[in-house]
Amino acid sequence: MEKRRVAGVVHALLPVVVVLCLAACLPGDGAPGTPAGGPQGSAGPSGYGPVFLGPADCSSRGEAFREVWCGSEKAAARVLARHTGAPADGPSCPPATDFVLHISPGRPPPPQDVPGPSRSSRAPAPSSPATPRGYACMRNLESPHPGDPGQGGGPLTVVGDCVHGFREGEVRETACDGSGEHPPEFEVGSAVARRALCPGTTDLYVALGGDRPVGCAHRA
Repeated sequence: MEKRRVAGVVHALLPVVVVLCLAACLPGDGAPGTPAGGPQGSAGPSGYGPVFLGPADCSSRGEAFREVWCGSEKAAARVLARHTGAPADGPSCPPATDFVLHISPGRPPPPQDVPGPSRSSRAPAPSSPATPRGYACMRNLESPHPGDPGQGGGPLTVVGDCVHGFREGEVRETACDGSGEHPPEFEVGSAVARRALCPGTTDLYVALGGDRPVGCAHRA
């Protein structure tokens, strides 16, 4: 579950689509469906650290995502992991990820909210290397955390999440407490390497990805 340039629009708080075959998802052996995907945002380079939005760096929020000092009042989210390339080709984000930013290649503009002497008192900064295309796994500094289990959002589907029927062959994540637009129909109770390892009470298989790609879901 790609946009480019400095301006980025995050849709990562929308429900995550999990693709699976409802007709074939009765208990039994077989390969899981397509790994769960998720809505993702985008960002362009801003030039605060040696690597734009490297691990533990922070970003602002809004129409334009920029790297800022984590102690700044503009800081809204922190990088949990940073990878080059496309999410489909690279490592998965950590389970606690709230949203994903796609990083476009380019050279960073001046930094924002950098602690220390004023910019006018500094020696000119050396030219920054080009930022490669990549993606950053982000977590909000404050609630809400849609990526947490049962909250109904985030780019990943994890154990403890709930889903509802969306259309033929697909379900979408929704809040387990019923506060979302749609009530929960199934809850992912465990994750296993293959369907045969799911409990006999499993009602639905959900594709999770990773080393335990099969989610064993029961009716909520």
